[in-house]
Amino acid sequence: MNRTRIKIDENRCTGCGACVAGCHGGALQIIDGKARITNEDYCDGLGICIGTCPVGAIELEECEVEPQKEMSCCNVSFEVQQFPIQLRLVNPNASFLKNSDLVLAADCTAFVYSNFHLQFMKNNSIVIACPKLDNAAEYYVEKLTSMIDNSFINTLTVILMEVPCCGGLLHIAKQAQVNAIRKIPIKKVVIGTKGNLQSEEWI
Repeated sequence: MNRTRIKIDENRCTGCGACVAGCHGGALQIIDGKARITNEDYCDGLGICIGTCPVGAIELEECEVEPQKEMSCCNVSFEVQQFPIQLRLVNPNASFLKNSDLVLAADCTAFVYSNFHLQFMKNNSIVIACPKLDNAAEYYVEKLTSMIDNSFINTLTVILMEVPCCGGLLHIAKQAQVNAIRKIPIKKVVIGTKGNLQSEEWI
C-alpha cells in the first residue's frame, strides 16, 4: 500500500527548526544541525511543514509501506489496513480512506467495549479522537469535511462513551456534514461505562 510522507533535502536544510514547530504530529527534530524525521509513523503527509520552511527544503513523496500485521480477536482474524489512526495524524487524502465506511471513535471506546474490533473495525477505515483532551475541534471539522468531499467516504459512524464530554465528537461530525458538499449518513453508537453497547441509530 502507498503512503504520502515528506522528504527533506539535507543540502538545502539550514537547521533553523521552523518545520519542527510547524509539525503537528511531532515527527521532526533537529539532529546534527539538520531537520530529520525521527518517527515516520507520526508523519501525517499533510505537508504543513512545507510552508514553514524558508529555503524550500521539504517536499511530499509517495512511498510504499507494508500493511500492518494480522490481528486476531475472538478466533476471527483480519488485517489492519491503516496506520496511523489518531485523527490529528491521519492524512485526509490517504488511500485507505477512499470510498470507505469511516468509523470515528472516542479514544476510550475500544478499551471499554470488548467486541469493538470485530463489530466496528473489520472492513472499515477508522480514526480516533478525544474532543476533551485534543483541543482541536476546528481542525478536526476541516479534516472530516475533506474526507467526505475528497476521499468520498460513504458513511460515518461516530462511537461515543456515555459521558458528556464525548458529545463534542458528535458535534464535530455533524459540523463536517454541514460543511461538506457531499451529504453522507451518520450513525451514532453509544458505549456504556460498564462496557455495554447502549444504543445505535442513524441521525
